Amino acid sequence: MAAQPLSSPPDSADELASALRSVVSRLKRNMRAQSAYGDLTGTQTAVLLRLERDGPASVSELAQAEGIRTQSMGTAVAALMAGGHIVGTPDPDDGRRTILSLTKTSLTMIRKGRSARQDWLSRTIRVRLSSTEQAQVAGAVALLARLVDA
Repeated sequence: MAAQPLSSPPDSADELASALRSVVSRLKRNMRAQSAYGDLTGTQTAVLLRLERDGPASVSELAQAEGIRTQSMGTAVAALMAGGHIVGTPDPDDGRRTILSLTKTSLTMIRKGRSARQDWLSRTIRVRLSSTEQAQVAGAVALLARLVDA
């Protein structure tokens, strides 16, 4: 589905927010399609990405970071462990806790997925946008960063 450009500036912040949400959602779907994580759920994917970004963590730390119940996170973690995506080792400071970390296979999968998304987006920008439009997108990215970096 081709993007429908706004024929004129939105009349309100509400209209702009709606248009932006729609475009960002479609962009996310397109990028997600470039590198599938197999049959992983959104929560499982979020766990892998969080472990990659923040390093090893316990189930309760992951649950708190993702804003879900520890029991729900336990279910996601069990599936990831069964699939060979993460491993658990006893916490050296508290043997009752398990510290979870990525396997090398998962780390490779994450990096390949990120590279595939980056390649797709770079190629799409080069092919579909003129250099003037690319400069406009660069300006828009700076504005979007202001929205999210409060």
